[in-house]
Amino acid sequence: MNETKKNIFENPIIIALGALLCCALWGSATPAIKIGKALLIEDNVESTILFAGIRFFAAGIITVLIYSIARRKLLYPKLKNMPKVVTVSVFQTVIQYIFFYVGLSLTTGVKGTVLSGSSAFFIVILAALVFKTENLTVKKVLACIVGFAGMLLVNLNGLDFNMGWGELFVIISTVSYAFSSMFMKKFSKYEDPVVISGYQFIIGGAFMITVGLLFGGKISFDDTTGVVILVYLSFLSAIAYAVWGVLLKYNPASKVSIYNFTTPVFGSILSYIFLVEERANINPVNLIVSLAIVSAGILLLNINIKKKEAVLSGENTEVTEK
Repeated sequence: MNETKKNIFENPIIIALGALLCCALWGSATPAIKIGKALLIEDNVESTILFAGIRFFAAGIITVLIYSIARRKLLYPKLKNMPKVVTVSVFQTVIQYIFFYVGLSLTTGVKGTVLSGSSAFFIVILAALVFKTENLTVKKVLACIVGFAGMLLVNLNGLDFNMGWGELFVIISTVSYAFSSMFMKKFSKYEDPVVISGYQFIIGGAFMITVGLLFGGKISFDDTTGVVILVYLSFLSAIAYAVWGVLLKYNPASKVSIYNFTTPVFGSILSYIFLVEERANINPVNLIVSLAIVSAGILLLNINIKKKEAVLSGENTEVTEK
């Protein structure tokens, strides 16, 4: 191993603090969305899409500005790469967040957070079976089974399985996010991922604003608290992506992504604290156990096992060293 001088972002403490900051910000989005929507818009689909569009258009502008200032030049995608940016935008912003925002209005914040935390498992399945970029190993299959078990548990009310359109829409949004992650990984070979992320936010946000307005969506900026929350949500996406991107630049992805298991934990706790009216719909025991199970699944997914493991599916058919 080359013992060169390490960058500050390779420091384990900085990695932990930075990654936890990102996960806390992402986890806080669920209660913030619910509270912000209640203060600024009517409870309908068109206004919900308008609200989301404004958030992500602003997030894209902020992302581009932050990185352009940091690099001392205006960042923009190459013309030949615009179809790639649009593809990511369709999956990461348009499909994901239309279904997430609408789904979140039909389910509790806690359920939405736990279900959206399943993205890591969908990414594993897509990477192995669809994009063929990774092997599907026994460890990964077990991690997915454990993770999905946690998703099912949070929807149990006694012995009754309670899963409606809201939960289904959140799962669809999560699958869309998984596709966008794979496209981002694939297209980053041809274009700066920061540029892709910033401009896909702008394109997706502009599309959602247009759709929301065309179908009669309305938003009021009279409530100061609501406006502050909307601004917070915009900066949340930009800041979390910036910090996460820097950590990934200087460290192995697995070393950073292991902290992802804390996102549903932060989100569920914050939703339970701030969304008081939803507490009656949540079984605290189910919540704690399901969070523990989902977290265990994600940890299992990211833990390096120093032994050979049989490959079930993927690019290679031989035994690989994990």
